[in-house]
Amino acid sequence: MTELGSHESDVLGLFREHGSLSRTDVITLSGLSRSTINQRLAALTAAGLLQPLEGGESTGGRPSSRFAFRADRAVILCADIGATGFTAAACDLSGTPLAQTEVAIDVWEGPEPVLGAILEAFRSLRPDADVWAIAIGVPGPVEFAAHRVVNPPIMTGWDRFDIAGWFSPAYAAPVIVENDANARAVAEARHHRLDNVIALKLGTGIGAGLVFNGQIIRGDKGAAGDIGHTRAVIVESPARECRCGSFDCVEAYAGGWAIERELDQAGLTVHGVRDIVELVQRGDIDAVRRVRGAGRVIGDAIADLVSILNPRAIALSGQLAECDEVLMSGIRERVYQRATPLVTRDLVIARSDLGALAGVIGLALISSDAILRPASLDEILKRATAPV
Repeated sequence: MTELGSHESDVLGLFREHGSLSRTDVITLSGLSRSTINQRLAALTAAGLLQPLEGGESTGGRPSSRFAFRADRAVILCADIGATGFTAAACDLSGTPLAQTEVAIDVWEGPEPVLGAILEAFRSLRPDADVWAIAIGVPGPVEFAAHRVVNPPIMTGWDRFDIAGWFSPAYAAPVIVENDANARAVAEARHHRLDNVIALKLGTGIGAGLVFNGQIIRGDKGAAGDIGHTRAVIVESPARECRCGSFDCVEAYAGGWAIERELDQAGLTVHGVRDIVELVQRGDIDAVRRVRGAGRVIGDAIADLVSILNPRAIALSGQLAECDEVLMSGIRERVYQRATPLVTRDLVIARSDLGALAGVIGLALISSDAILRPASLDEILKRATAPV
């Protein structure tokens, strides 16, 4: 039995992927009959998800109508939370940020202060928008179906906090909670039309998002890609304590907080990752040496992952990624030394060109996929045709 909304979802997916299409294009791409396509196009247009365009190719009679996806039909409010702040954005249904803001706040303050600041930011972005979803990216493992953070290494007080329930008094919209690096991986994959991508988020902490065969790899408990809290390949004596309570984690050698600690010990005044980046850009010898060393630690941490999963690209984002080649040279060095030649032959390791908005773009795309799937789309279509 065909799920309600499945044909509409499939047809809408063609427009989301290909852009504007004629009726004939949709018939050819979908394999559905003309009468079925006419019904689906009419339903999607009535719901405001498609808009007719002027013109179209001639088939001997009247010109075929062309249609395009109306990404501006609704807004998705997204917040990409990091250790020391968040980026909030109102995005359209294609993931394009329409308005955004950045707010400094420590994630260790706990969920209610942070989510309260996010709610305030949301209300300032697009107060009159038709909000179809809320999306929150967090720097920790996520139980995706339950919309909760699970056993996060650094997010004190967030474990299993009901994020979706917290927003329900303010918005009658579904709430999606996703790992921040996973969201960035989705943004990179869609933006560059790649099926196999590793996205490294490098800032105060370190995380990796994995998209392979076009799908997020979350793992059984949502912890896939948490390379920051795996054991570093080369460790020192005495052991380095990590913020998670363990010892000799990759983050304890290569996270922004660890580099900051080393530079402080070297007599430099550093207050956060931004200061580290500025020192590197000025050519400070201590900062350059430590950031390049951090790149080697990260490269060691992902080399086996590269050999096993064979990504097409590794995209770096986050404040620490602004160190550019100083950081990437160390990563490339270790990956190309330790990963197999076949998987590195065409591998691209580069800084993301999406900048600080990579996280919110990915969150919006994940949310758009969820709300435009058959069951959810069917509810939208019913509301569009319901009598007033």
